[in-house]
Amino acid sequence: MNSFVHKTLVVQLQAGEAERFSVLAHLSYDTADPFAVTVVFSHDGRVLARWQLDREMLGDALRRPVGVGDVRMRPESRGVWQELRMEFFGDARADGGRHHAVVFAWAPAFAAFLKETHELVPPGREEVSVDDFLATLIAGS
Repeated sequence: MNSFVHKTLVVQLQAGEAERFSVLAHLSYDTADPFAVTVVFSHDGRVLARWQLDREMLGDALRRPVGVGDVRMRPESRGVWQELRMEFFGDARADGGRHHAVVFAWAPAFAAFLKETHELVPPGREEVSVDDFLATLIAGS
């Protein structure tokens, strides 16, 4: 049985007041970390950002606004186009503000990706080995 799900999507990135432009979002899910989805954003072969997101939060964001910290997501509708709006807040800037980017993705594509992850590990059936977690934590000290 496969323990990974990978999908690459074209999404729209908007940073500051600039117009949206297309970038790639490489989504990955590994059953070894069943609560997380990793998203790597790239453009012209360069990695722009890497975020690890909560899988349940992503699913909830397809239906309602979620997040209060560095990551905030919500569904948006533009006519027949259903989008997932993801806001990412980064490090502080010299002017006292924070780096901020908004990514707009086609919501049905994210839903299809999440469906594949749920086929591997259904929601509520996630398990994490506490012994492995502690060993990793201690080794990193």
